[in-house]
Amino acid sequence: MIACTNCRRPYPESGTPYKCPKCGGIFDWMSWPEFDPAQVDPSQPGLWRYRHALSATPPGLSPVSLGEGQTPLLWAESFGRNVAYKCEFLNPTGSFKDRGMSVLLAFLKSRGVASAAEDSSGNAGASFAAYAARAGIEGSVYVPASASGPKLEQIKTYGAQVFPIEGSRSDVSRAVEKAVNPPAGLGKLLPQKLPAYASHAWMPQALAGYATAAYEIYEQIGGAPGAVLCPVGQGGLFLGLFRGFQALFRARLVERIPRMVGVQARACAPMWTLSTAGSAALGFVTEGQTIAEGIRIRMPLRAASLLEITEAGQGEYVVVDEADILPGRDQLAKRGLYVEPTSAIVWNALEQKIPSLPDPVVVMLTGSGLKYQPK
Repeated sequence: MIACTNCRRPYPESGTPYKCPKCGGIFDWMSWPEFDPAQVDPSQPGLWRYRHALSATPPGLSPVSLGEGQTPLLWAESFGRNVAYKCEFLNPTGSFKDRGMSVLLAFLKSRGVASAAEDSSGNAGASFAAYAARAGIEGSVYVPASASGPKLEQIKTYGAQVFPIEGSRSDVSRAVEKAVNPPAGLGKLLPQKLPAYASHAWMPQALAGYATAAYEIYEQIGGAPGAVLCPVGQGGLFLGLFRGFQALFRARLVERIPRMVGVQARACAPMWTLSTAGSAALGFVTEGQTIAEGIRIRMPLRAASLLEITEAGQGEYVVVDEADILPGRDQLAKRGLYVEPTSAIVWNALEQKIPSLPDPVVVMLTGSGLKYQPK
């Protein structure tokens, strides 16, 4: 069940509010969908083979799928260890965001949405545009004016309208919220003209899609990994993975939940700051320039849930200096893994943490190197 984390009101049976209409709180899962291996259906497309564990759409609705999921888990020697790399950059639009968008767009379609808007530094926007096109939903994407050219071209080619916004990533979010919220007094006059806000950060339906990566890793390894490293911006994939492994643990399919290691760029590292210095230091976090543009998020919406992972002793956050990001990309490329800087940030984090991580170690490679264009 999905409900407001503040006032506990259930998600409404109609409409697609991105935040609680009563108090403005964040919606999240109050009870996570259970995982049952007996209900996995290989006849379904993409990640919809786990449909029973998605719980976001009516049973009779056709999935919105482009064949996402079932990405390879490739092993390679790294720092003297054999490490598994989950190749999420091989999803249909080139990033892990396809897992969340497949579920989110199916949900929007089930609620009769005709047009929707998203804000993104690039990958989420491209994924949203693709799945909106697949669902027959008119899409618009608000992006930073500085976003990588290949990502912008991808969004436009799928048919979505692009709105470049000058300023910070936070300015982009404010711009789209203004666009989907009518001015006071005009809401009843223009409801049909306003797009739904299909935010991958606000809408919790996407988290169940991200969790399917945990189910795949479990199937590919034949159990739970000892540790998982993952880039963290808004933290949707990190949180979805953790909850997916929790579901496997509750189903008694694994004996442990892996140690979760979230990776951030030092230029913008709110979760590392919160977990190491506490909330008092959050005011010193900047939205600094970084080539890891996909995780340049100063205030993650689900920071409280992300912090619970470290407070429970089940994970940690580490930072990577800017000078170490591109060398990490090059090292991954030498292993045949071509990823963008946002994804390559995991290499230095692996170097920092591998002496203390239990086997097997899984590293999430989140976005394709074909999307990166040096400025």
